[in-house]
Amino acid sequence: MASNHLRLLSYTKLLTSHVNEGRHDQALYLFRHIFSSLTPDPFIFPLALKSCAATRRCRLGAAVHAHTAKTSLLSNPFVACALVDMYGKCVSLFSARQVFDEIPSRNVVCWNAMISLYTHTNNVPSALRLFEAMDVRPNVATFNAIIAGLAEMEDGSFKAISFYRRMQELDLNPNLITVLAMLPSCVGIAALNLIKEIHGYSMRSNIDPHPHLRSGLVEAYGRCGCLESARNIFDSMRERDVVAWSSLISAYALHGEGKKALEVFEQMELANVKPDGITFLGVLKACSHVGLADEARVYFSCMLDDYGVEPTSDHYSCLVDVLSRAGRLHEAYEVIRQMPLKVTVKAWGALLGACRTYGEVELAEVAGRALFEIEPDNAANYVLLARIYADAGRNEEAERMRREMTERRVKAAPGGSWLT
Repeated sequence: MASNHLRLLSYTKLLTSHVNEGRHDQALYLFRHIFSSLTPDPFIFPLALKSCAATRRCRLGAAVHAHTAKTSLLSNPFVACALVDMYGKCVSLFSARQVFDEIPSRNVVCWNAMISLYTHTNNVPSALRLFEAMDVRPNVATFNAIIAGLAEMEDGSFKAISFYRRMQELDLNPNLITVLAMLPSCVGIAALNLIKEIHGYSMRSNIDPHPHLRSGLVEAYGRCGCLESARNIFDSMRERDVVAWSSLISAYALHGEGKKALEVFEQMELANVKPDGITFLGVLKACSHVGLADEARVYFSCMLDDYGVEPTSDHYSCLVDVLSRAGRLHEAYEVIRQMPLKVTVKAWGALLGACRTYGEVELAEVAGRALFEIEPDNAANYVLLARIYADAGRNEEAERMRREMTERRVKAAPGGSWLT
């Protein structure tokens, strides 16, 4: 008996190592061996289920489920949570919810597992309903899952902040995951005071030195226009990864400090930090703000040639914007024509806007017609093309645009004012 216990203990340690290191095939092979030769304890089942989820071994996961049901292991919260997670990742949310509903006694870990599955699959409304139905006290992990899910929603910033306040009312201390999830919501509504509050809390609670948080604060302050605060945090960092550098470059570019953004990029290269696609988006936007069309072409070329970064449609759109702002409309159009990717609204929109600035009617017609195909209900494109015709003295074409809007039942949004 003692020797079997020692063998099981050794096997469990090895199984844990395989799972933690991502060696899931080896983990499942070892699990089968343990199951066939020894009487396994409950600790090995969550490990096996985690590997089943990682490798999408649904049948093996279902077999483990059947065994746990026969041996009453569903009452073990770790086994139950692992089953919920496995079904959610392997089969469906519906199956995971069925298992969740069958658990005889659900602790907070089980509730968190199901709520996390909902938020990770962008089913935040179901996560919120489950949160309100909880019959146990939520913990920090519960709120982290909800806040992170809300932060991903277009209109979720205010709700995320509301849950952050509810968390504080329950005397639950936010951790690193909480504050990292909160920062995007603060940025989404430019809640500068809350960013400062979170920053102060992180310093008092010793979370502040974490590099991910420092990078997040650089981005948050930068996007809200507090460039000095963003720079101070950046300068205080001992180790700066690509996220920190890119955040500062993007902050300067966003607020019209193109030269400073490009200076930071040069410093980044001297520090031997390899830029990524987000870095180059910031660089190209910086070039746009300061009218450096030739430099933008050089940076665009070196993305792939020097750093192996494949340009995306956003990079092409930025290049089109730089060239369009500089009045090089035909070059911008050639970039669009030669794009190996689907041309976006941003690219055509940048070209159309510049066509009005420079009185280029023919290219405006091309860009306008392309935009009508992509977003036929956007009245702004029709109005802009009509104005370009009118500015050029081509009133018949301008009137034709207005008639086309009527025929297509495209309506311009009414103007508004804060003044009464």
